[in-house]
Amino acid sequence: MRAAELSRTTAETDIRLRLDLDGTGLSQIATGCGFLDHMLTLFARHGRFDLSVQCKGDTYVDDHHTVEDVGICLGDAFTRALGEKRGVVRYGSMLLPMDEALILTAVDLSGRGMLCYDLHIPTARVGVFDTELVEEFFTALARRGDMTVHIRQLAGSNSHHIIEGAFKSIARSLGMAVAVDPRFSQEIPSTKGVL
Repeated sequence: MRAAELSRTTAETDIRLRLDLDGTGLSQIATGCGFLDHMLTLFARHGRFDLSVQCKGDTYVDDHHTVEDVGICLGDAFTRALGEKRGVVRYGSMLLPMDEALILTAVDLSGRGMLCYDLHIPTARVGVFDTELVEEFFTALARRGDMTVHIRQLAGSNSHHIIEGAFKSIARSLGMAVAVDPRFSQEIPSTKGVL
């Protein structure tokens, strides 16, 4: 079973997270940040991951630590669940429309954590959510997930749509990348023999 369960406790957050790569899109999300809960629910559904996240964070300060630390834990969970990445497709990409927004994402389970981020979110907040935290989340996910992640906005004027499109698109890209190719189920998809 390609799954991981982990916890992370700091002076700023206390997180319990479970990820199943071969799920059906079920989720139980309670981070204390409503907008992040919404995005992670969409992420699980569109990636077909089963995801459970409980976080108690210092949201009386702001949502920064919660959002970043959940990204760290989710990246760690992908790393653990994938193991040596034997049999995975490795690459995934998606061009996803979300109303007027059009978001392109691509993922390589390369073993090299990197985020190339090109979203232009027009407002500083969606509700009470600080939109600059979107980049913080994806940076943490890419670094701790040992994956190269590209996120590019091709169109969009509504902040909610842009962010939601990014989460859905990256979920679809990751869903493709982590899938097992039955033709090569015992191979590591690299000429180096390791990812």
